Amino acid sequence: MKDLIYAISDIHGMADLFKNLLQDYDPERHQLVLIGDLNDRGPKTKECFLLGKQLVEEQQAIYLRGNHEEYFLQFLQAPEDWFAPYVRNGGKETLESLLHKGATEEYSPTEIAMMIRSRYQELIAFLMERPLYYEWHQYLFVHAGVDLTKTNWQDTSDHDFIWIREPFHQGKNQTGKTIVFGHTITPMLHGDMQTTDLWISDQKIGIDGGAVFGGSVHGVIFDEQGILQDIEYQNLAGPWQPDF
Repeated sequence: MKDLIYAISDIHGMADLFKNLLQDYDPERHQLVLIGDLNDRGPKTKECFLLGKQLVEEQQAIYLRGNHEEYFLQFLQAPEDWFAPYVRNGGKETLESLLHKGATEEYSPTEIAMMIRSRYQELIAFLMERPLYYEWHQYLFVHAGVDLTKTNWQDTSDHDFIWIREPFHQGKNQTGKTIVFGHTITPMLHGDMQTTDLWISDQKIGIDGGAVFGGSVHGVIFDEQGILQDIEYQNLAGPWQPDF
């Protein structure tokens, strides 16, 4: 077990920001933890997916499933049912990154799913195997959060691990764990819709700075005692536009 964790969440197709964060990643010292949502909304999902896969296979990174990886897999399983909601939630960018620009207008949902399945068999199998959480000392890393009404947080449903919001943010954390999560952007957690800093409350640490909306990405380095460093890169490409 390595002495330090390097945690990153919610890259959402922003490959350049992902690579910026990885400049500070030291594979000798850091256990890299990707807290889900590498895909959707941003322009370079294919690059982010393949880089995440490479980091797991070559550096033993931990890559957790987020709700957007789940969305993508659901679309592939039932394309006609899931196409409209998936595209509405940023899936168009993913499908066209994996195929080509204009593909979502050019082909039917079933045709899109068939082409992706035939071209990306290894990637799909890899995404289907992603775990829902990772424990390290007193820390718990998870995409969205846990069900704090459960006596044992491990009894949280698969759905809540990747989707939960307010009941987790507002609930009392009696798990004995410091829970590090993404999914809900920190400007929303701070309540002002503009502060992209980490959100820290009740042994919960939100690290999704809303980069794809014009906010920032965080790379957070932990030791057993707490946060050693918070590396933050702003998305300078566009204005703050929270669009969900």
